Amino acid sequence: MPVFKFKGYDPDGSATEGIIEADGPRDAALKIKAKGLFPKEISEEASPYKRSLLRRYSPLIVASITRRLSTLLASGVPLVEAIGSLSFEQKGIWKNILIDIKERLSAGASLARAMQAYPAIFPDFYTGMIAAGESSGKLTDVLLKLADFLENENNIKSKLQTALIYPVFMGCISILILLFLFIFVIPKITKIFEDTSASLPFITIALIGISTVFKNFWWLLLLLAAGLTMSYRWVRKNRRDIIDNILLQDPTGILTGLYMLRFTLTMGFLLSGGLPILKAMQLTSKATGNVVLENKIMSAQNMVSQGAKLSASLEGFPPTLLQIISTGEQTGRLAEVLKKTSESYEAEFERKLQRAISLLEPILILTMGLIVGFIVVAVLLPIFELNQVLR
Repeated sequence: MPVFKFKGYDPDGSATEGIIEADGPRDAALKIKAKGLFPKEISEEASPYKRSLLRRYSPLIVASITRRLSTLLASGVPLVEAIGSLSFEQKGIWKNILIDIKERLSAGASLARAMQAYPAIFPDFYTGMIAAGESSGKLTDVLLKLADFLENENNIKSKLQTALIYPVFMGCISILILLFLFIFVIPKITKIFEDTSASLPFITIALIGISTVFKNFWWLLLLLAAGLTMSYRWVRKNRRDIIDNILLQDPTGILTGLYMLRFTLTMGFLLSGGLPILKAMQLTSKATGNVVLENKIMSAQNMVSQGAKLSASLEGFPPTLLQIISTGEQTGRLAEVLKKTSESYEAEFERKLQRAISLLEPILILTMGLIVGFIVVAVLLPIFELNQVLR
Protein backbone atom coordinates (compact mmCIF):
# COMPACT_ATOMS: atom_id res chain seq x y z
CA MET A 1 0.00 0.00 0.00
CA PRO A 2 1.39 3.48 -0.88
CA VAL A 3 2.75 5.66 1.89
CA PHE A 4 1.86 9.37 2.12
CA LYS A 5 3.60 12.09 4.06
CA PHE A 6 1.40 14.87 5.38
CA LYS A 7 1.66 18.22 7.15
CA GLY A 8 -1.22 19.87 8.90
CA TYR A 9 -2.69 20.97 12.21
CA ASP A 10 -4.18 19.21 15.22
CA PRO A 11 -7.43 20.37 16.90
CA ASP A 12 -5.42 22.80 19.08
CA GLY A 13 -4.01 24.51 15.99
CA SER A 14 -0.48 23.21 16.50
CA ALA A 15 1.52 22.13 13.44
CA THR A 16 1.91 18.41 13.01
CA GLU A 17 3.25 15.99 10.43
CA GLY A 18 3.49 12.26 9.88
CA ILE A 19 3.12 9.40 7.45
CA ILE A 20 0.16 7.18 6.69
CA GLU A 21 -0.64 4.23 4.45
CA ALA A 22 -3.56 4.71 2.07
CA ASP A 23 -4.86 3.60 -1.31
CA GLY A 24 -4.53 7.13 -2.71
CA PRO A 25 -4.39 10.83 -1.82
CA ARG A 26 -8.15 10.97 -1.24
CA ASP A 27 -8.08 7.94 1.03
CA ALA A 28 -5.09 9.44 2.85
CA ALA A 29 -6.97 12.69 3.48
CA LEU A 30 -9.97 10.78 4.86
CA LYS A 31 -7.77 8.74 7.19
CA ILE A 32 -5.97 11.86 8.42
CA LYS A 33 -9.26 13.64 9.11
CA ALA A 34 -10.56 10.53 10.88
CA LYS A 35 -7.71 11.00 13.36
CA GLY A 36 -8.97 14.50 14.12
CA LEU A 37 -6.22 16.21 12.16
CA PHE A 38 -6.51 18.85 9.43
CA PRO A 39 -4.15 18.10 6.51
CA LYS A 40 -2.43 20.97 4.72
CA GLU A 41 -0.06 19.08 2.42
CA ILE A 42 -0.22 15.45 1.33
CA SER A 43 2.49 13.91 -0.84
CA GLU A 44 3.28 10.32 -1.74
CA GLU A 45 6.71 9.02 -0.85
CA ALA A 46 8.57 5.75 -1.04
CA SER A 47 7.73 3.58 1.91
CA PRO A 48 10.31 3.57 4.71
CA TYR A 49 10.73 -0.17 4.15
CA LYS A 50 11.65 0.23 0.49
CA ARG A 51 13.96 3.13 1.15
CA SER A 52 15.62 1.20 3.94
CA LEU A 53 16.70 -1.36 1.37
CA LEU A 54 18.74 1.34 -0.36
CA ARG A 55 20.82 1.80 2.78
CA ARG A 56 22.91 -0.68 4.64
CA TYR A 57 20.99 -2.16 7.54
CA SER A 58 22.71 -1.34 10.82
CA PRO A 59 22.05 -3.79 13.69
CA LEU A 60 23.76 -1.37 16.08
CA ILE A 61 21.11 1.29 15.48
CA VAL A 62 18.36 -1.26 16.08
CA ALA A 63 20.18 -2.45 19.20
CA SER A 64 20.47 1.13 20.48
CA ILE A 65 16.77 1.84 19.85
CA THR A 66 15.83 -1.46 21.49
CA ARG A 67 17.92 -0.75 24.60
CA ARG A 68 16.54 2.79 24.93
CA LEU A 69 13.00 1.50 24.56
CA SER A 70 13.64 -1.05 27.32
CA THR A 71 14.94 1.72 29.60
CA LEU A 72 11.93 3.94 28.93
CA LEU A 73 9.45 1.13 29.59
CA ALA A 74 11.30 0.14 32.77
CA SER A 75 10.94 3.78 33.92
CA GLY A 76 7.18 3.56 33.57
CA VAL A 77 6.78 5.45 30.28
CA PRO A 78 3.80 4.16 28.23
CA LEU A 79 4.76 2.29 25.05
CA VAL A 80 3.30 4.81 22.58
CA GLU A 81 4.98 7.73 24.33
CA ALA A 82 8.26 5.82 24.52
CA ILE A 83 8.24 5.19 20.76
CA GLY A 84 7.38 8.86 20.21
CA SER A 85 10.31 9.96 22.38
CA LEU A 86 12.67 7.72 20.42
CA SER A 87 11.43 9.16 17.11
CA PHE A 88 12.49 12.65 18.26
CA GLU A 89 16.07 11.39 18.72
CA GLN A 90 16.34 9.93 15.23
CA LYS A 91 16.62 11.45 11.77
CA GLY A 92 15.69 10.45 8.24
CA ILE A 93 14.46 6.92 7.62
CA TRP A 94 14.65 5.83 11.26
CA LYS A 95 12.53 8.78 12.38
CA ASN A 96 9.86 7.93 9.79
CA ILE A 97 9.85 4.27 10.79
CA LEU A 98 9.36 5.06 14.47
CA ILE A 99 6.62 7.58 13.68
CA ASP A 100 4.83 4.97 11.60
CA ILE A 101 5.17 2.36 14.37
CA LYS A 102 3.77 4.89 16.85
CA GLU A 103 0.77 5.51 14.60
CA ARG A 104 0.14 1.79 14.21
CA LEU A 105 0.28 1.40 18.00
CA SER A 106 -2.17 4.28 18.42
CA ALA A 107 -4.49 2.51 15.97
CA GLY A 108 -4.54 -0.56 18.23
CA ALA A 109 -1.81 -2.75 16.77
CA SER A 110 0.63 -4.61 19.01
CA LEU A 111 4.31 -3.67 18.94
CA ALA A 112 5.23 -6.93 17.23
CA ARG A 113 2.54 -6.44 14.57
CA ALA A 114 3.64 -2.85 13.96
CA MET A 115 7.27 -3.90 13.53
CA GLN A 116 6.34 -6.70 11.12
CA ALA A 117 5.72 -4.01 8.50
CA TYR A 118 9.51 -3.63 8.27
CA PRO A 119 10.93 -7.15 7.87
CA ALA A 120 14.24 -5.85 6.48
CA ILE A 121 14.85 -4.00 9.76
CA PHE A 122 13.06 -6.16 12.32
CA PRO A 123 13.57 -9.81 11.28
CA ASP A 124 11.29 -12.69 12.23
CA PHE A 125 13.23 -13.65 15.34
CA TYR A 126 13.03 -10.05 16.58
CA THR A 127 9.26 -9.67 16.13
CA GLY A 128 8.76 -13.21 17.45
CA MET A 129 10.56 -12.32 20.66
CA ILE A 130 8.60 -9.07 20.94
CA ALA A 131 5.33 -11.00 20.56
CA ALA A 132 6.42 -13.47 23.24
CA GLY A 133 7.39 -10.61 25.56
CA GLU A 134 4.05 -8.86 25.07
CA SER A 135 2.05 -12.03 25.73
CA SER A 136 4.06 -12.88 28.86
CA GLY A 137 4.16 -9.34 30.23
CA LYS A 138 7.99 -9.32 30.15
CA LEU A 139 8.50 -6.95 27.23
CA THR A 140 11.10 -4.87 29.08
CA ASP A 141 13.30 -7.92 29.80
CA VAL A 142 12.87 -9.22 26.25
CA LEU A 143 13.93 -5.88 24.77
CA LEU A 144 17.05 -5.89 26.93
CA LYS A 145 17.90 -9.43 25.79
CA LEU A 146 17.33 -8.43 22.16
CA ALA A 147 19.71 -5.49 22.50
CA ASP A 148 22.40 -7.71 24.05
CA PHE A 149 21.90 -10.33 21.34
CA LEU A 150 22.13 -7.84 18.46
CA GLU A 151 25.26 -6.25 19.91
CA ASN A 152 26.90 -9.63 20.49
CA GLU A 153 26.03 -10.78 16.97
CA ASN A 154 27.45 -7.56 15.52
CA ASN A 155 30.65 -7.97 17.55
CA ILE A 156 31.17 -11.42 16.04
CA LYS A 157 30.75 -10.05 12.51
CA SER A 158 33.08 -7.15 13.27
CA LYS A 159 35.80 -9.48 14.56
CA LEU A 160 35.59 -11.55 11.39
CA GLN A 161 35.67 -8.49 9.13
CA THR A 162 38.52 -6.86 11.05
CA ALA A 163 40.60 -10.03 10.94
CA LEU A 164 40.20 -10.25 7.16
CA ILE A 165 41.06 -6.62 6.36
CA TYR A 166 44.86 -7.02 6.38
CA PRO A 167 45.07 -10.30 4.40
CA VAL A 168 42.62 -9.03 1.77
CA PHE A 169 44.50 -5.74 1.49
CA MET A 170 47.84 -7.52 1.14
CA GLY A 171 46.37 -9.91 -1.43
CA CYS A 172 45.01 -7.07 -3.57
CA ILE A 173 48.29 -5.12 -3.41
CA SER A 174 50.23 -8.25 -4.36
CA ILE A 175 48.01 -8.88 -7.37
CA LEU A 176 48.35 -5.27 -8.55
CA ILE A 177 52.15 -5.41 -8.22
CA LEU A 178 52.35 -8.66 -10.18
CA LEU A 179 50.09 -7.30 -12.93
CA PHE A 180 52.29 -4.21 -13.21
CA LEU A 181 55.44 -6.35 -13.43
CA PHE A 182 54.10 -8.80 -16.02
CA ILE A 183 52.43 -6.15 -18.21
CA PHE A 184 54.92 -3.24 -18.15
CA VAL A 185 58.29 -4.22 -16.63
CA ILE A 186 59.05 -7.80 -17.67
CA PRO A 187 58.28 -7.33 -21.42
CA LYS A 188 60.99 -4.64 -21.61
CA ILE A 189 63.53 -6.87 -19.87
CA THR A 190 62.76 -10.01 -21.83
CA LYS A 191 62.91 -8.06 -25.12
CA ILE A 192 66.70 -8.36 -24.86
CA PHE A 193 66.54 -12.16 -24.77
CA GLU A 194 64.03 -12.40 -27.62
CA ASP A 195 66.44 -10.56 -29.97
CA THR A 196 69.27 -13.02 -29.30
CA SER A 197 69.69 -16.28 -31.21
CA ALA A 198 70.95 -18.13 -28.14
CA SER A 199 68.75 -20.80 -26.62
CA LEU A 200 66.99 -19.68 -23.47
CA PRO A 201 66.42 -21.66 -20.27
CA PHE A 202 62.96 -23.12 -19.83
CA ILE A 203 62.24 -20.86 -16.83
CA THR A 204 62.94 -17.77 -18.97
CA ILE A 205 60.74 -19.06 -21.79
CA ALA A 206 57.95 -19.62 -19.27
CA LEU A 207 58.36 -16.06 -17.96
CA ILE A 208 58.20 -14.62 -21.47
CA GLY A 209 55.09 -16.69 -22.21
CA ILE A 210 53.30 -15.53 -19.05
CA SER A 211 54.22 -11.92 -19.74
CA THR A 212 52.95 -12.21 -23.34
CA VAL A 213 49.63 -13.59 -22.16
CA PHE A 214 49.17 -10.75 -19.68
CA LYS A 215 50.21 -8.09 -22.20
CA ASN A 216 48.33 -9.26 -25.30
CA PHE A 217 45.38 -11.15 -23.84
CA TRP A 218 44.51 -9.07 -20.76
CA TRP A 219 41.00 -8.60 -22.14
CA LEU A 220 40.55 -12.38 -22.26
CA LEU A 221 41.67 -12.65 -18.65
CA LEU A 222 39.13 -9.97 -17.68
CA LEU A 223 36.38 -11.87 -19.52
CA LEU A 224 37.43 -15.05 -17.76
CA ALA A 225 37.33 -13.32 -14.36
CA ALA A 226 33.91 -11.83 -15.15
CA GLY A 227 32.66 -15.25 -16.30
CA LEU A 228 33.87 -16.93 -13.12
CA THR A 229 32.25 -14.20 -11.01
CA MET A 230 28.92 -14.55 -12.82
CA SER A 231 29.08 -18.34 -12.56
CA TYR A 232 29.72 -18.10 -8.83
CA ARG A 233 26.79 -15.73 -8.39
CA TRP A 234 24.51 -18.02 -10.39
CA VAL A 235 25.52 -21.06 -8.34
CA ARG A 236 25.12 -19.09 -5.11
CA LYS A 237 21.65 -17.97 -6.16
CA ASN A 238 20.33 -21.21 -7.65
CA ARG A 239 22.44 -23.96 -6.04
CA ARG A 240 23.73 -22.40 -2.86
CA ASP A 241 23.73 -25.82 -1.22
CA ILE A 242 26.78 -26.77 -3.33
CA ILE A 243 28.84 -23.85 -2.00
CA ASP A 244 27.60 -24.24 1.57
CA ASN A 245 28.39 -27.96 1.53
CA ILE A 246 31.96 -27.15 0.44
CA LEU A 247 32.25 -24.56 3.23
CA LEU A 248 31.27 -27.22 5.77
CA GLN A 249 34.34 -29.21 4.71
CA ASP A 250 36.63 -26.38 5.84
CA PRO A 251 39.71 -28.19 7.20
CA THR A 252 40.52 -25.42 9.69
CA GLY A 253 37.13 -25.79 11.40
CA ILE A 254 36.71 -22.01 11.54
CA LEU A 255 33.52 -21.87 9.49
CA THR A 256 32.00 -24.89 11.22
CA GLY A 257 32.71 -23.24 14.55
CA LEU A 258 31.07 -20.04 13.31
CA TYR A 259 27.93 -21.93 12.24
CA MET A 260 27.72 -23.75 15.58
CA LEU A 261 28.23 -20.44 17.38
CA ARG A 262 25.31 -18.91 15.49
CA PHE A 263 23.15 -21.98 16.16
CA THR A 264 23.77 -22.16 19.91
CA LEU A 265 23.66 -18.39 20.39
CA THR A 266 20.39 -17.89 18.51
CA MET A 267 18.67 -21.06 19.75
CA GLY A 268 19.56 -20.36 23.38
CA PHE A 269 18.49 -16.74 23.04
CA LEU A 270 15.10 -17.56 21.49
CA LEU A 271 14.32 -20.30 24.00
CA SER A 272 15.24 -18.04 26.91
CA GLY A 273 12.84 -15.45 25.49
CA GLY A 274 9.90 -17.82 25.78
CA LEU A 275 9.53 -18.93 22.16
CA PRO A 276 8.32 -22.52 21.60
CA ILE A 277 11.07 -24.90 20.50
CA LEU A 278 9.56 -25.49 17.04
CA LYS A 279 9.39 -21.75 16.30
CA ALA A 280 12.87 -21.27 17.74
CA MET A 281 14.25 -24.00 15.46
CA GLN A 282 12.62 -22.42 12.41
CA LEU A 283 14.13 -19.00 13.14
CA THR A 284 17.51 -20.45 14.13
CA SER A 285 17.78 -22.39 10.87
CA LYS A 286 17.82 -19.11 8.93
CA ALA A 287 20.33 -17.52 11.30
CA THR A 288 23.06 -20.11 10.73
CA GLY A 289 23.91 -18.68 7.30
CA ASN A 290 24.30 -22.14 5.73
CA VAL A 291 21.58 -23.73 3.58
CA VAL A 292 22.77 -27.28 4.29
CA LEU A 293 22.52 -26.76 8.05
CA GLU A 294 19.22 -24.93 7.59
CA ASN A 295 17.74 -27.98 5.86
CA LYS A 296 19.07 -30.28 8.60
CA ILE A 297 17.54 -28.10 11.33
CA MET A 298 14.20 -27.98 9.53
CA SER A 299 14.31 -31.77 9.13
CA ALA A 300 15.03 -32.05 12.86
CA GLN A 301 12.11 -29.69 13.54
CA ASN A 302 9.79 -32.13 11.78
CA MET A 303 11.07 -34.98 13.96
CA VAL A 304 10.74 -32.89 17.15
CA SER A 305 7.14 -32.04 16.21
CA GLN A 306 6.48 -35.80 16.18
CA GLY A 307 7.84 -36.25 19.69
CA ALA A 308 11.56 -36.86 19.14
CA LYS A 309 14.22 -35.14 21.23
CA LEU A 310 16.26 -32.32 19.72
CA SER A 311 19.58 -34.04 20.45
CA ALA A 312 18.44 -37.18 18.59
CA SER A 313 17.09 -35.23 15.60
CA LEU A 314 20.05 -33.08 14.60
CA GLU A 315 22.02 -34.90 11.92
CA GLY A 316 25.61 -33.96 11.13
CA PHE A 317 26.16 -31.78 14.20
CA PRO A 318 29.25 -32.26 16.41
CA PRO A 319 28.78 -35.18 18.87
CA THR A 320 29.94 -33.00 21.77
CA LEU A 321 27.25 -30.43 21.03
CA LEU A 322 24.59 -33.15 20.75
CA GLN A 323 25.63 -34.52 24.15
CA ILE A 324 25.40 -31.04 25.66
CA ILE A 325 21.92 -30.56 24.17
CA SER A 326 20.87 -33.96 25.52
CA THR A 327 22.02 -32.96 28.99
CA GLY A 328 20.12 -29.69 28.74
CA GLU A 329 16.96 -31.54 27.73
CA GLN A 330 17.25 -33.95 30.64
CA THR A 331 17.80 -31.20 33.19
CA GLY A 332 15.22 -28.82 31.70
CA ARG A 333 17.87 -26.12 31.26
CA LEU A 334 18.33 -26.30 27.49
CA ALA A 335 18.28 -22.53 26.94
CA GLU A 336 20.87 -21.89 29.65
CA VAL A 337 23.11 -24.72 28.44
CA LEU A 338 22.99 -23.47 24.85
CA LYS A 339 23.88 -19.92 25.89
CA LYS A 340 26.90 -21.15 27.87
CA THR A 341 27.93 -23.36 24.96
CA SER A 342 27.76 -20.36 22.62
CA GLU A 343 30.27 -18.55 24.85
CA SER A 344 32.62 -21.50 24.53
CA TYR A 345 32.19 -21.58 20.75
CA GLU A 346 32.83 -17.84 20.54
CA ALA A 347 36.11 -18.11 22.46
CA GLU A 348 37.19 -21.07 20.31
CA PHE A 349 36.20 -19.22 17.12
CA GLU A 350 38.33 -16.22 18.09
CA ARG A 351 41.35 -18.44 18.84
CA LYS A 352 41.10 -20.32 15.54
CA LEU A 353 40.56 -17.11 13.58
CA GLN A 354 43.59 -15.39 15.08
CA ARG A 355 45.69 -18.51 14.51
CA ALA A 356 44.62 -18.67 10.86
CA ILE A 357 45.37 -14.98 10.32
CA SER A 358 48.79 -15.35 11.94
CA LEU A 359 49.55 -18.20 9.50
CA LEU A 360 48.07 -16.43 6.49
CA GLU A 361 50.42 -13.45 6.72
CA PRO A 362 53.68 -15.46 6.34
CA ILE A 363 52.03 -17.57 3.63
CA LEU A 364 51.31 -14.41 1.62
CA ILE A 365 54.86 -13.16 2.14
CA LEU A 366 56.32 -16.55 1.17
CA THR A 367 54.15 -16.73 -1.96
CA MET A 368 55.25 -13.27 -3.06
CA GLY A 369 58.86 -14.19 -2.34
CA LEU A 370 58.62 -17.31 -4.52
CA ILE A 371 57.08 -15.37 -7.40
CA VAL A 372 59.68 -12.62 -7.18
CA GLY A 373 62.42 -15.27 -6.93
CA PHE A 374 61.04 -16.96 -10.05
CA ILE A 375 61.21 -13.65 -11.93
CA VAL A 376 64.74 -12.86 -10.73
CA VAL A 377 66.09 -16.32 -11.63
CA ALA A 378 64.34 -16.24 -15.04
CA VAL A 379 65.99 -12.89 -15.82
CA LEU A 380 69.47 -13.53 -14.42
CA LEU A 381 69.97 -17.13 -15.59
CA PRO A 382 70.29 -16.31 -19.34
CA ILE A 383 72.56 -13.37 -18.48
CA PHE A 384 74.95 -15.70 -16.62
CA GLU A 385 74.88 -18.17 -19.51
CA LEU A 386 75.59 -15.38 -22.01
CA ASN A 387 78.62 -14.25 -19.96
CA GLN A 388 80.03 -17.78 -19.98
CA VAL A 389 79.68 -17.96 -23.78
CA LEU A 390 81.45 -14.62 -24.24
CA ARG A 391 84.35 -15.82 -22.08
